[in-house]
Amino acid sequence: MSEKVKSYVIRAVWTAIQAAAAAAIATIGSTATIGGVDWRVVASTAGLAGVLSLLKSVAVGTPETKAS
Repeated sequence: MSEKVKSYVIRAVWTAIQAAAAAAIATIGSTATIGGVDWRVVASTAGLAGVLSLLKSVAVGTPETKAS
């Protein structure tokens, strides 16, 4: 795997993790319990964020892969 692709994947994974955390926290805030979280919604939000991040990285690159 090239360094460019590796940086795209790493960025997408981090974006997915951040989206999952945000979705879970928002849901917990509205349901008041962790048992009330719809984890399918959290997972789909994270998955979509990861895919969009990967697509954006392919389209415009990442700061890590830009030449100085």
